Amino acid sequence: MLITEMTVPGAYRVEPEPLSDRRGHFFESVRASAIQAESGWDFSVRQVNYSVSKKNTLRGIHGTKVPPGQAKFVSCVRGSALDIAVDLRVGSPTFGQYDVTYQSPETGTAVYLPDGIGHAFLALTDDTCMSYLCSQEYVPGTMIDVDALDPEIGLPWGLEEPPVRSDKDAVAPTLAQAAAMGLLPTYEQCLPRPFGVLRNG
Repeated sequence: MLITEMTVPGAYRVEPEPLSDRRGHFFESVRASAIQAESGWDFSVRQVNYSVSKKNTLRGIHGTKVPPGQAKFVSCVRGSALDIAVDLRVGSPTFGQYDVTYQSPETGTAVYLPDGIGHAFLALTDDTCMSYLCSQEYVPGTMIDVDALDPEIGLPWGLEEPPVRSDKDAVAPTLAQAAAMGLLPTYEQCLPRPFGVLRNG
């Protein structure tokens, strides 16, 4: 697989290298040791989630408070999606900046998003299914929500009509409001740490 760092430092795009024969093809989607070698993060899976969305559904921007944090390996297993990673780390040199990845099962391209990197996507087809491999189990009350239509971030959704959003996402604060409310992690909290070292806030 080819692992390259995005323009949002710490986030990585993962592109598989398929092996094809008369049966079809096979590719390796994720290897923890390869992610650790590139990112400095020890990535182990503690929870697996799937979302299924109709066309023009917009989910996000979502993140997790630190602690506990929750790194994600996100891929599209059906349909297609415009996937965007956003730097939510207060004090980061790239705070508020983003990077775009088009995802589909045909390419197998995925993204690895460590602590402090928000995630959002727009479903480009009906029945788009996204897979999330998560480094931590979900802890109620630790979700971060930021408005995916925040004009100051200016994410390039290319919308031709209002998107389908959850009630929670539709009333999420802007990035500036979330920062002012103390909802976002700091850049220092989100730096890679040696294996086995726990965060204490």
